[in-house]
Amino acid sequence: MTETVAPDRPGPLEFVVPPDLEAHDPPEARGLSRDAVRLMVAYRSDRRLIHAEFKDLARFLEPGDLLVINNSGTLPASLPARRGDGTELELHLSTPLPSGQGPVDLSEPRGPERQIWVVELRRPSGPDSLPFREATPGETLVLPEASAEVLEPYPPDCGPIEERAHESRLWTADLRFPGALGAYLARHGRPIRYGYVTREWPVSYYQTVYAMEAGSAEMPSAGRAFTPQMITDLISRGIDVAPVTLHAGVASLEEHEPPTAEFYRVPEQTARRVALAREAGRRIIAVGTTVVRAIETVTDESGTVRSGRGWTKLVVSPERGVRAVDGLLTGWHEPRASHLLMLEAVAGRELLEASYMAALERGYLWHECGDLHLVLP
Repeated sequence: MTETVAPDRPGPLEFVVPPDLEAHDPPEARGLSRDAVRLMVAYRSDRRLIHAEFKDLARFLEPGDLLVINNSGTLPASLPARRGDGTELELHLSTPLPSGQGPVDLSEPRGPERQIWVVELRRPSGPDSLPFREATPGETLVLPEASAEVLEPYPPDCGPIEERAHESRLWTADLRFPGALGAYLARHGRPIRYGYVTREWPVSYYQTVYAMEAGSAEMPSAGRAFTPQMITDLISRGIDVAPVTLHAGVASLEEHEPPTAEFYRVPEQTARRVALAREAGRRIIAVGTTVVRAIETVTDESGTVRSGRGWTKLVVSPERGVRAVDGLLTGWHEPRASHLLMLEAVAGRELLEASYMAALERGYLWHECGDLHLVLP
């Protein structure tokens, strides 16, 4: 373990992630345990950067700290699709169309099922895929044992549909499939995979050990490195752990658009534990940007935290700031990604830039199976 002091580097956060810093496979495939990935700890108070391993996490936490985790599980949300002219596509489920009905029901229905989802269409390109923008509203895509009618670009009400049709990356689609969606995806779906991943991995590789409710299109990856033993050890040291649920949508935002609306649930007990920790002056540390989005959605301007559920469109930025969260455990994000706005709100510009420059210099790995970044007060 080494320690440095972050230099003062004001200015915009601009960087390039070289291919050799992409985590192409899970750590297990690289001969490591889940908790053996690297961890950079960044302190807001004095801008120290400490370089360690994730299994050292307890050294940086204190009795009374509250870790808030996202217990959403990952769906095998990528389905093969075919247009009427034979064009092969990938259809990525993102989220069910936001409504007051809550999250998607994966349980067994009484007959054929239909649901309207926000989806992403992509065109296979070697090991990778590219956004497909040539869909036509009203066309029907053939899925295995099912179909998807393309409805309109998402989000709606953003100009004439003729202009949006060739610009939109996301669409709404009317999905029609036999039986329950959960069973259907288990038969025909695969985890969403991008070109930096060298081979397909079972959906179990895309789950955290505390996943309880399937619903995320892509893994809430900040918690992937936890093991059951680590969580047990943290609790035995007096570190509290409380769950929220936020079902993450697709994250392949090539144009770095803000995230779409996502379903969240903050239970009464979790809200109470957050409120009590704040009253006692203890630290609240979010495990992942999804947790920040959920907790900050139910925190008012005075810092009062209440339970809640619904669809959140909140984008946490430096201008908005954070009201309840003191620290954040997260991965390393792409340049210009909206997640960096949230990180800047938690860490501040100078510390964020120093952390990313150090991560590049020291060879930290990016993406969902890469290394981690812990920002503390």
